[in-house]
Amino acid sequence: MYNSRKKPAEEVPYADTAIWSCTNDGCNGWMRDEYSFDEVPTCSQCQSPMERSMKSLPVLADTGFGYKKMTKPAPKAKE
Repeated sequence: MYNSRKKPAEEVPYADTAIWSCTNDGCNGWMRDEYSFDEVPTCSQCQSPMERSMKSLPVLADTGFGYKKMTKPAPKAKE
């Protein structure tokens, strides 16, 4: 039997997130701070400097691949 009832869509949670946005007025490039590879990145679209700001974005699932998290030294194993 076919069930045609649609389940209500879950609301996507949003949070204020630190981002880097392009300083060039003609460019709308931006990236999440946690995925930037440089301390002060340059825009990948127009090579202009970027400035830090905040933006309300959907919360991403933590996959453990964020660059900022990789910079922490790994704990030493006890012998």
